[in-house]
Amino acid sequence: FVRRFPTLRALARASRAEVLKAWQGMGYYARARRLHRAARHLVDARGGQWPRTAEDLERLPGVGPYIARAVAAQAFGEPVVALEANGLRVAARWTGERGRIDRPEVRTRLAATLAGEMIGQPPGRFAEAVMELGETVCTPRAPRCPACPVGRYCRLRTEGLDPGRIPARRPRSRRPTHRGSIVALIRQGRYLLQRRPMDGLLGGLWEFPGGHRKGRERPEATARRELREETGLLAGPLQHLGSIRHSYSHFSVELDLFRGPPKPLDVPTPPGRRWLTLSEARRLPLPRATEKAFQRLEDRASPGSGSRPGRGHASPPGATGVPARRSPRRRTPS
Repeated sequence: FVRRFPTLRALARASRAEVLKAWQGMGYYARARRLHRAARHLVDARGGQWPRTAEDLERLPGVGPYIARAVAAQAFGEPVVALEANGLRVAARWTGERGRIDRPEVRTRLAATLAGEMIGQPPGRFAEAVMELGETVCTPRAPRCPACPVGRYCRLRTEGLDPGRIPARRPRSRRPTHRGSIVALIRQGRYLLQRRPMDGLLGGLWEFPGGHRKGRERPEATARRELREETGLLAGPLQHLGSIRHSYSHFSVELDLFRGPPKPLDVPTPPGRRWLTLSEARRLPLPRATEKAFQRLEDRASPGSGSRPGRGHASPPGATGVPARRSPRRRTPS
């Protein structure tokens, strides 16, 4: 990404599609969109000049407290504490903090502790040292306390506290799995793709039509319903090409992939959609699950695979879906 956009002005000049394509595969696509907006704001409103304080940096699109303080300390030498996962862990163990680190009052206490230790130190070097200590020594599991350069001042070590209990965190909830279907609608060697809304999960990325399964709906019924609801199109015979599985940060998806022609074949292209070959589509920003679907389509069309477009109906196994409320264009990520 940095090689593609080596300067602030290079990023500001790029189109959103170019930025999303360069970011592809790194997840958290909202960060790419906000970074792009911030670059354009800095060039258009500030002549390419960066703010030099955490307070001003935090006014930029997508810049929160941690990034603002990390940049202010490391780039401009402002004496502010940047607390991220490593810094929170180091500070909690250093002080023997029993409170949950997601609580604001706990974070305030930990920041105050590090601010006191930072007095007289170069802010950028101090911030980097805390992060590196958390990455290499004071790790989440099995911290290397005997190798810690400041271990003799750490309450975790001097009081024999359990590193598995500090820092305390909120119990993790199970990551849900959302089940749905997607349709690779094909006409004359080209597939119908559509772009997700710019705001929201995977905004601006291109994918096949599809979405959540309703109740005990069969996978093919989901595919046909979602295609009709999202594009107004009907499909001819559909071939089931198995399931695509992908995990995101807070949930997983399991998508039944179907391929088949539109009905009728010469139906007009719905607004906002494009018919593309797989090689053409790969030039667009794509979700990882859609990339996996592309690979499945290519694998099933290869010689000896025993599968080709139009071969007929394959009956997917029935599966019980999870109820999901539907809102316009808020689909299962594909």
